[in-house]
Amino acid sequence: MKICVVGAGAIGGLLGVRLAEAGEQVTLIARGPHLAAIRANGLRLIGEDGQETVAKVAATDKIAEAGEQDLVILGMKAHQVAAVVRDLPALYGADTMVMTAQNGIPWWYFMKQAGAHEGTRLQSVDPGGVIADNLPIERVIGSVVYPAAEITAPGVIKHIEGNRFSVAEIDGSETARIKAVSDALRKAGFKAPVISDIRAELWTKLWGNLSFNPLSALTHATLVDICRFPLTRDLAAKMMQEAQAVGEKLGIRFRVSLEKRIAGAEAVGAHKTSMLQDVEAGRVIEVEALVGSVVELGRITQTPTPHIDAVYACTSLLAASLQAGKGRLRIEPA
Repeated sequence: MKICVVGAGAIGGLLGVRLAEAGEQVTLIARGPHLAAIRANGLRLIGEDGQETVAKVAATDKIAEAGEQDLVILGMKAHQVAAVVRDLPALYGADTMVMTAQNGIPWWYFMKQAGAHEGTRLQSVDPGGVIADNLPIERVIGSVVYPAAEITAPGVIKHIEGNRFSVAEIDGSETARIKAVSDALRKAGFKAPVISDIRAELWTKLWGNLSFNPLSALTHATLVDICRFPLTRDLAAKMMQEAQAVGEKLGIRFRVSLEKRIAGAEAVGAHKTSMLQDVEAGRVIEVEALVGSVVELGRITQTPTPHIDAVYACTSLLAASLQAGKGRLRIEPA
């Protein structure tokens, strides 16, 4: 396959190295010092076991230079997709697929669903419908991303844990193209099952992300700290209860108990969530995809989410402060 990874950060970089090592023709879209390091030395991946792999791959900061692709992987965070979506047609051939690899509720959640809310656009994750208007839905395939990774230096990715990328057609159908994507990921060493209900699996992962990510960002605590401190453990549980009520109104069946989900997070140990890593690095954080989207779904389903709302308000202010940089934060009256 010809595969272009748009956003070769931690997860995109992990995918890019492993797919290239498996023999796929990979092009990475990156920028700044990270791009310069990849061009000069290749993209280095430090595995979970400490072993290192260096992939010499094509890399550019201009999407149009990559040319026509079989598969485009959107490896950036959810709030960054709108900025590149108008440039993606330069990568399209007749059958090009676009795989979304973002955390949280995706912009396409109510598309190809045939439910009561079919076609509803989520303003939290796609303000103004920019993504929906510019990315043809027939090209889109979904994924649920489980690995944790980080950029430790320009051109260097460290794989922390996790090896699964569940993939799916967003209407749940089983097609030749989704099997081809699964096969490519398996060949690259990932667990890549084709699943029939991607929304249920998205909720299982989001269930923890919507609570532990913002709480870690606000407190600078690791997963194990949040889970073992009674007050934050209780707050996380209340947020998860509210989210479960929202999901169940949308027809989602949670197959894991709430306590088991919290225990799983605790077992990860002293891990900093992606949102906390972004706070420490001064980067924009994924508030809307992970928390704001659930607030919006609560309104759509008329489900109260008071604990999520409160944490969302605090995390939104933190996000605004980060975006303002070191200057004084200026908030206009509502």
